[in-house]
Amino acid sequence: MAVTYVRVSGQEPPHPPPPGTLVVDTVRDDRVGEFRGVAGPYWSLRPTEGGAEWEADPAHVRLATPMERLRAENARCNARSEGRFL
Repeated sequence: MAVTYVRVSGQEPPHPPPPGTLVVDTVRDDRVGEFRGVAGPYWSLRPTEGGAEWEADPAHVRLATPMERLRAENARCNARSEGRFL
């Protein structure tokens, strides 16, 4: 998959993490999502508890902290036990 980034203010774009990595979208109230792939200049993220993917600007995405990863995994387990996770 070829990815083309446009430099903004001379900064290098961040490198995408491996698929499945938990990251935080800082623009969307620190929403935690699973990195799914690159879609043009954006990264595709998916909620850990299931649901629709969204696109995020890589400049506003950071790796999830250990506590954020734990909360996301807990939310995934709860969603699965309630039948909301496919």
